[in-house]
Amino acid sequence: MSVLVTGGARSGKSSFAERLCMQRSSEAWYVATAQAYDDEMRERIRLHQSQRDEAGYLWHTVEEPLALSELITQMGESHTGTSAPTVLVDCLTLWLSNVLLAHEHEPVQVLYDHMDALVAAIHSYPGLLVLVTNEVGDGIVPEYALGRRYRDLAGILNQRIAAICREVFLVTVGIAIELKSREYRL
Repeated sequence: MSVLVTGGARSGKSSFAERLCMQRSSEAWYVATAQAYDDEMRERIRLHQSQRDEAGYLWHTVEEPLALSELITQMGESHTGTSAPTVLVDCLTLWLSNVLLAHEHEPVQVLYDHMDALVAAIHSYPGLLVLVTNEVGDGIVPEYALGRRYRDLAGILNQRIAAICREVFLVTVGIAIELKSREYRL
């Protein structure tokens, strides 16, 4: 079962996703997609790690900035005969940013291929998979082409993943609302 947790920056979505994992399983893998390019980001990562360590919950952490679909597939396949582990991915929009920058000068189809592979991996994962992503479409239109491409791709990725998740939570000001059960269908 896949669960998508979205919201704006500093909305509380990562904390909610962590609590959700703790409520639904006794341990989980924490897949971090962030890359520490500067001291400020290294400090953010350190703070997140120490908060998880202090929670009294068994987190197994792995960092994977690019090969996320491959990792999810491997984690699902490596547990044949036993239940697949609970996995928390934080976050999809950082992963997308990493992929976009790695393939910035390639045709946009390369990015869609990566997104297709990720959607397929999520869809076939046999265990609980909690995915954190940023809602980036509520702001202003970015001034630069790369920013507009990122915003558009993030919106497309989020919609595609929300469509295959059983639950989708929007977190704002630390409050989570489940959206799928409230979805208006045409």
